[in-house]
Amino acid sequence: MSRIGKKAISLPKNVKISQSADFVKVEGPKGSLSSKLPEGITMKIGDGSVALERKSNDITMRSYHGLTRTLIDNMVKGVTTGFEKKLEISGVGYRAEVADKSLKLVLGFSSPVQYDIPKGIDIKVDKQVSIVVSGIDKELVGRVAAEIRALRKPEPYKGKGIKYADEYIKRKAGKSASA
Repeated sequence: MSRIGKKAISLPKNVKISQSADFVKVEGPKGSLSSKLPEGITMKIGDGSVALERKSNDITMRSYHGLTRTLIDNMVKGVTTGFEKKLEISGVGYRAEVADKSLKLVLGFSSPVQYDIPKGIDIKVDKQVSIVVSGIDKELVGRVAAEIRALRKPEPYKGKGIKYADEYIKRKAGKSASA
């Protein structure tokens, strides 16, 4: 049996979970999320916990068992505490600011880059070089942070660009004159 899949998901008191047909809906203080259950995975809701079971023991069903448990656990964490990713901008003249529902980034291109903020995501900018992406959907938060980082990836020579706050950029030596 899947080690991750057989763990029960504990539910905080302020979270409600419901199942209708093949969909799971999780509601909490920060909002609500829903997801589709894979075919062959069943969910049993107990008092204060949720357990997942699978119908067969083939390899795809075992994979879906652990994946589904992790996705539902992330939904529960998202509606209670939320998720956030921190990005840092480094480079002379590089900066960011939030205006209405878009993020304006000056990244050394001929014109500023506009990034439209998707629904369900909150972006905060501190001191023009620190970006915090937050929301209740872990997948969406990660995807938005990756899209912002992809606008100007950090380069290895001077380290200019957008990087995750906990990311280490391996630096390279530049060209050296031969004697």
